Amino acid sequence: MATYETEIHTGGGGWQSDVPLSLSIANRDGTVPADGRPSTGTTVTGSGEQGNGSVTFFDSGNNFQGTAQFPGEGPVGYRGRLRG
Repeated sequence: MATYETEIHTGGGGWQSDVPLSLSIANRDGTVPADGRPSTGTTVTGSGEQGNGSVTFFDSGNNFQGTAQFPGEGPVGYRGRLRG
């Protein structure tokens, strides 16, 4: 599992801290390294009760950038940096 410090970008507010994102991709032996960081160029898309988003990883999985949309809100920029 890898944990990322995240930020969201709103139209008028610039980049603002958001809650950490913990990412665990299981059952993909040989696809995702043991440290849980996706390889550069990997795109992950998800949705759930807290919203949905799509991000692409770069810098050997140390960073990601993409978009997120939370319930009742429009889409925002979303980025993160590996914790530690």
